[in-house]
Amino acid sequence: MFAPAAPPPPTGKTHLRPNRCPRPGIRLGSVTRKARSRDETTPQNEPPTAPGPSLSRLEVRNLATIRTLDLSFRDGLSVFTGETGAGKSIIVDALGLLLGSRSNTDLIRTGEDDLLVTGFWGDDVASRRVTSQGRSTARLDGEVVALRELQDWAQRRLTIHWQHSAVSLLGPANQRALLDRQLPAELGAYAAAHRAWADARARLEALRASERERARQLDLLQFQATEISDVNPVPGEEEPLQADLNRLANLESIAQGAAGAIMLLSDGDENALGFLAEAVRSLNVSARYDDTTAQLQRELREALDSVQAVVGELRAVAEGQAPDPEELARVEARLGALGKLRAKYGPTLDDVLSFHAQVEQELAALTRDEQDAGTLDADVAALHAELLRAGAALDTARRDRAAPLAAELVAVIRQLGMPHARLEFHLHALNEPGAHGLSDVTLHFTANPGEDLAPLADVASGGELSRVMLAISTVLGADTPAVVFDEVDAGIGGGAALAVAAQLRHLAQARQVFVVTHLAQIAAQADHHYKVEKSVEEGRTVSRVRLLPPEERLHEIARMLSGNTSEAALRHARELLGPAHASAEAAAEPASSAR
Repeated sequence: MFAPAAPPPPTGKTHLRPNRCPRPGIRLGSVTRKARSRDETTPQNEPPTAPGPSLSRLEVRNLATIRTLDLSFRDGLSVFTGETGAGKSIIVDALGLLLGSRSNTDLIRTGEDDLLVTGFWGDDVASRRVTSQGRSTARLDGEVVALRELQDWAQRRLTIHWQHSAVSLLGPANQRALLDRQLPAELGAYAAAHRAWADARARLEALRASERERARQLDLLQFQATEISDVNPVPGEEEPLQADLNRLANLESIAQGAAGAIMLLSDGDENALGFLAEAVRSLNVSARYDDTTAQLQRELREALDSVQAVVGELRAVAEGQAPDPEELARVEARLGALGKLRAKYGPTLDDVLSFHAQVEQELAALTRDEQDAGTLDADVAALHAELLRAGAALDTARRDRAAPLAAELVAVIRQLGMPHARLEFHLHALNEPGAHGLSDVTLHFTANPGEDLAPLADVASGGELSRVMLAISTVLGADTPAVVFDEVDAGIGGGAALAVAAQLRHLAQARQVFVVTHLAQIAAQADHHYKVEKSVEEGRTVSRVRLLPPEERLHEIARMLSGNTSEAALRHARELLGPAHASAEAAAEPASSAR
């Protein structure tokens, strides 16, 4: 149990720092803010650093009662106000579509085929179109992407605290994350140790559970490897073997053919050699007198020599082609062995060789598994010991941060109209190491004096839960450059409203903050004040959003205070706004347009 020191309820006005825009050029990415110690007047301390570019522009087409909307934004605190039912939360709905919220065709303006929302973060553009048929198209910089990719992209740039999102605090994982988000080193070390231990344990369990199957697989693989190794096939050897087989199987026919040719060329009573020799002799006389005849005689002599050479080779073929049954059987057996391998592991001999290589690899892996099974027990034990060390370090870091963080949150919660609130983080040991630590973390809370602390999920009312959520949001900020609060100030008024406004303005020193609010105290602290208005044009309801100039803003604050713009209400509004704030607003507002 880690109980914070109970600071007294704050008194007097909360000091506000001049608004500071986030520093430009900060690289977008996963940014972890180091824990800072804060006293009970949190807005006086330095806010966390903004993690990236802010939302510069929003375009909306055909969303609910909005026909077209084009808004430009600056850094700091922007508020959206308007009469009840004017559609203030439409802006939040539009941004929610960019965050991947479920597309509802009811959001499409009546009579239109689709709606389109486009957000600009510096040079980056994200958009989402929803058609009346329920189809949704997401784009990043004009390129069509999966909705999940748009969601991941937008979640690094925008956080929305919806009107009822405080219920997320009821989840133990979210309560644990309040501490762990500030302990990245310890959490990362534990996660790595848990992953290594879990992987080793899973492998050991798999080895133990599959010993019989592994033995069966080893026998099969060893048989297959031996069967192929015994034959020892050589790539490309089948074609020459098949040629040898054809020759050996037809030796008698080959010899008979050669003998017949010899008879015709030389051994017969009338043969080719005799005719060629006679032809050469018949040209002896004419060749003396005619060069052409002489050339032809020389060619006949060459032909005679060639035929004689062929006859010599044919005699060798005819006399040397005696059948060799052993050689024939050897070739047939080799081809049969290769064919058997192809039938089982083919269809080609190259496939057989590839299969053999794969079998050898699997055999090596199974052999390693058998060897590892003997030593993996020790490895698992060593990794478990390392996991326990990392878990103990994580729990120590959680304990060190728990009480200061609880004190920071309580200080803000008490400012929000619960002066007797108490809050603690409790660690509960798990039966075995979990993916997020050796312990679970829960928030214990009470808003009433004399009451025991109990789990937040069991004792907090809806209004109390919203204030705790608001305290967490303003104390810890958000991990994105733009943060939206959708009427999280519901049920808050009076001095608590001033404290909420101070917290939101403090957060806006490092982040772009958008607030849909009904509280004049919050609206008066804004750097930029937008009003949502609804009217009827040509029988159709149309909502507009426009940036208020100083005089109109004064009247809007007066309306929010008392429902009218009487002199008393205007005087009260001037007090809330202050002359310096009004003059600064008049000099610095960006151009906006909405139709």
